[in-house]
Amino acid sequence: MIARPGTPAGKRPDELQLRRAAITVGLRIAVACSVMVVAVIVAAAIYMLYLSRHPDLSAQDPHSARVYVESNDMLKAMAIAGLAGILAAGAIGWLSARSAIRPLGRALELQRRFVQDASHELRTPLAILDARVQLAQHKVADGSEAAGLLAQVRRDTAGLTATVQELLLAATGDPDSPDAEPVDVGSVVAEVTADLQDMAATHGVRLVFTDNGSPRVRIQPNSLRRAVLGLVDNALVHTPEGGRITVTVSTEGRGAAVTVADTGSGISGIDQDRVFDRFARTAEPSPGSRRSYGLGLALVREIAVAAGGRVEISATGPHGTTMELAFPAAG
Repeated sequence: MIARPGTPAGKRPDELQLRRAAITVGLRIAVACSVMVVAVIVAAAIYMLYLSRHPDLSAQDPHSARVYVESNDMLKAMAIAGLAGILAAGAIGWLSARSAIRPLGRALELQRRFVQDASHELRTPLAILDARVQLAQHKVADGSEAAGLLAQVRRDTAGLTATVQELLLAATGDPDSPDAEPVDVGSVVAEVTADLQDMAATHGVRLVFTDNGSPRVRIQPNSLRRAVLGLVDNALVHTPEGGRITVTVSTEGRGAAVTVADTGSGISGIDQDRVFDRFARTAEPSPGSRRSYGLGLALVREIAVAAGGRVEISATGPHGTTMELAFPAAG
């Protein structure tokens, strides 16, 4: 990531704006509390000064009324003043927080609108692309290599369409989105690895799939596809030419597990606890590798957690890394 002029390295503009907003709120509340404390002290001092200028009249006239300075009265006065100060500080803090987060609310609204508009506008080009692929399929012989490639293109188009639909539902916050049906993990992962064979070949990496059987899990098929794509794509980035990536589907306890093992150099330059954080990247990417934005594995974790599953690093070292994606069985 290249830092903009005036932006500290490694800090995103939105993060800096939120930090400035937090500092502003903190300063306002601190100033308000300081003013309240000073006001309480000044009020107490004035009260004490007033009492000191009115001596006890009983010393001059035994029959006169006595003037007592009760400590309880002093404590009550200070408690009332302190309570008023706390309430005033809370009100100022609340108003300051509202004014500080108002720009954040506008930014989130703009972001939601952008995702809605972009998702909606992408649906038509994808539909046109799918229609043209279908027309091309009718002009080639069944069973030919061209027919197989067109079928893969159509599957990829369907995956993009499903992803756009998910983005649109997420942006609109549609509460009536259908629940996920139980899916066969092995069949979905088999399709993903088949679609990635050409990409693996261009990197000089051998991609192997093994299905040891697993129960069905409750997740959107496209979400599972995206999660497996993210893990395999990450493995391709870090596996050198001549290496091997093994994708295995198996049963783990009462759920299903998908493991992706590569023969790369292992995870280095970053804390393993931060691998699945957004924008987390290794300090020194391998030479010739594609640029990483630190989003792929973060999206994998979000998909897994949303489906009640998990993703973790099973093993890593100089001879490779193994990541495991696990989901509970449906029902």
